[in-house]
Amino acid sequence: MSSRVYLDWNATTPLRPEARAAMIAAMDVVGNPSSVHAEGRAAKSLIEKARAKLAAALGAEGADIVFTAGATEAAALACAGRGLHCAAVEHEAVAAWCDLSLPVDVLGRVAVADPARSAVQLANSETGIVQDLPEGLAVSDLTQAFGKLPLAFNWLGCQMGLVAAHKLGGPKGVGALVLRQGLDVAPQMRGGGQEMGRRAGTENLIGIAGFAAAAEAAARDLAEGVWERVAEIRNILDSALSGFGFETISVGNTVRRLPNTLNLIAPGWKGETQVMAMDLAGFAISAGSACSSGKVRASRVLRAMGVDEAAAGQAIRISIGPQTTEENVLRFAESWGREYKRIRSRVA
Repeated sequence: MSSRVYLDWNATTPLRPEARAAMIAAMDVVGNPSSVHAEGRAAKSLIEKARAKLAAALGAEGADIVFTAGATEAAALACAGRGLHCAAVEHEAVAAWCDLSLPVDVLGRVAVADPARSAVQLANSETGIVQDLPEGLAVSDLTQAFGKLPLAFNWLGCQMGLVAAHKLGGPKGVGALVLRQGLDVAPQMRGGGQEMGRRAGTENLIGIAGFAAAAEAAARDLAEGVWERVAEIRNILDSALSGFGFETISVGNTVRRLPNTLNLIAPGWKGETQVMAMDLAGFAISAGSACSSGKVRASRVLRAMGVDEAAAGQAIRISIGPQTTEENVLRFAESWGREYKRIRSRVA
């Protein structure tokens, strides 16, 4: 029996060995980071070293980094009570706090009238489409772009950014809010004075250590051109799927997008049915954002781009990573094409 192929990297990534090693080492650090004795100071030192490593990988030297339980909590810290505007293509973690009033064109590009009161993601988790961020933007969700695209928070021109460890090979359940120095946010979790008074609760020492190690490794991958090869494999997959002659739509393939992401609409074949069929065939893909999968409805992202409801419900997302091989994607294309041909012959 052939081994399974994981093609859902935008949902979460395999844990990097560097992150695993850092987490195991952190398990032996006994102290509470808020304690003043030697053990506490050792734990605090580990967190501050991790903060510096993350800042370097993000190009955010001089900015404030607040560790959270994930990008969703970071979004709440950044957006709650600010009356921000965003587009319907934003992740639910951001959209939940904003007025969905920013327009989106058919290519997935967001128009921003008032950057200081707006939130715009750098890259979309479903389509991979990359935005041009306006100067002075209030908040940007960087979770999908960080580790896949060269970026520096200090060059982006936004006031706050959101990141998550598990999108770049770190552990699940840890993220960060990045703020321009001097900015402040109202804490959503109250208690002690941890994280510069912005996020109460004893820090997740093990997760933070893994996050920093993963961010360092991700930065090395970018510098070594790893994601350029990922893009080549994604394009091989795109060509293979379009080569069957079906009337499929590859969303976002005419604009800049993440190097690893392919969003495909297959007329007549529901997205969730494609996911189940491919799962049985040994391939993990998704029908949209991991936070909205399992909900049988058309993609809100595609609907915002003007895709009709039926077509938006026939989309799948295939997202790959550095461990994905050409053989993996060609096997997937063959399996997907064979199943789609069977589906089409049944309804013809």
